[in-house]
Amino acid sequence: MTKPNILFVMTDQQRWDAMGCSGDWVETPALDSIAAEGVRFTRCVTTTPICIPARVTLATGRYPHNNAVWNNLQYTMPPDAPTWMRALRDLGYRTSLFGKTHLHPHHGDLREREHLLNAYGLDDVDEIGGPRASANVMSHMTAGWEAKGLLEAYREDYAERFDNKPHVVRPSVLPLEDYIDVYVGQRAKRYLETYDRDEPWFCWVSFGGPHEPWDAPEPYASLYDPETMPKPVPRPTEDHDRPRGRLDHRLANLSPRLDPGDEAAMRANYAGNVTLIDDQVGQILQVIEERGELADTVIGFTSDHGEMNGDWGLIYKSVFLDGSVRVPMLVRTPETATNGGLVSDALVENGDLGPTFVELAGGELEHRQFARSLCPALAENGGHRDAVISEIQGEIMLMTDEWKMVLNDEGRCYLLFDRRDDPMETRNLAGLPESKAVEDGLRLMTLERIAQTQLKEP
Repeated sequence: MTKPNILFVMTDQQRWDAMGCSGDWVETPALDSIAAEGVRFTRCVTTTPICIPARVTLATGRYPHNNAVWNNLQYTMPPDAPTWMRALRDLGYRTSLFGKTHLHPHHGDLREREHLLNAYGLDDVDEIGGPRASANVMSHMTAGWEAKGLLEAYREDYAERFDNKPHVVRPSVLPLEDYIDVYVGQRAKRYLETYDRDEPWFCWVSFGGPHEPWDAPEPYASLYDPETMPKPVPRPTEDHDRPRGRLDHRLANLSPRLDPGDEAAMRANYAGNVTLIDDQVGQILQVIEERGELADTVIGFTSDHGEMNGDWGLIYKSVFLDGSVRVPMLVRTPETATNGGLVSDALVENGDLGPTFVELAGGELEHRQFARSLCPALAENGGHRDAVISEIQGEIMLMTDEWKMVLNDEGRCYLLFDRRDDPMETRNLAGLPESKAVEDGLRLMTLERIAQTQLKEP
């Protein structure tokens, strides 16, 4: 039986609602076309709302409490770490990566560490650092900037932004053809245009955007009118005592000073970056179609975490509010292409894509891991999980159909939202006497989930 080719499109810091098919404020015709021939999962969360732990979990199917990678740090995933990418290679795929992985530190010269990516299961590699790291780390991309006399201007622009107003909105100093996400898209496009091997291909296209700063280049910087952007979720006020946690620290100490119009400007530029990426995805899909392979290609799309973009007066990620923790998830297969366009409310985690790809390739992961193939959920009304979890710095979130609860690093509930009656997360019910029974039940469910997801069998 012929194995399908597999295209994995990944973005960095993309909210779940930043697609045309999931929101009404950004145009993404390419992603919408994938959704129209596949399944769009409306309730996907990241396993951890920060870059490095999310990417390590994605690659291994193991949670932060397994990997002990709780935050962004100088971490190198071991060369022999079990990954689904290696499983695909063992199934006969030629595997490739264009863009960001962050599975090893962003310093020095990434070209000198391609052997690590090869060990993880990726044969053909053109790795970049993220938008911030590219001001310091060398790669094929930044070497190209340097040759064109662009690198120093990029570095100066970044230094000025973060020395003054980190959330300033202005176009990149890079020409459009040299912008990070254009580079990634075009490298993947050329690779697939010239692919002539006998093996089926797996291509991971990992964009650096729409991660901040808000620097989408023209014409994308002016594509959206800030006045048409959705209003941010306001920061609620509370009048009852409750335990405190990481979100409270962020609100008290790390909230940016947002001037009138900042949120709208950020969202408009962010939307422009998403559309730029979507245009690159569209070009890649066109190449696959011209090769006569689109009908038989599996496509998966997700992001590592979201972006608050002014919700609750916050920017960036690292909290368990929806803007940060919920991400897009699309899966398209040769089977769904003929009866796709399904919208699933199943609870899923972004790490579930790895075992999904392996199952669709006809294989099975042999190492102990906790991501779960989405294949059963690709059918209409297919189920998946009764709850999803996310973790950061010793805190854990559990989300069910009805509730979202967050335990602080002392195991005390400090956030509790009724997802049905309060979808905008404006009423924190944690600590209220009438919430105790719900808190106790969700805490028990969380502890059971942690116990069930240990590397050593209980």
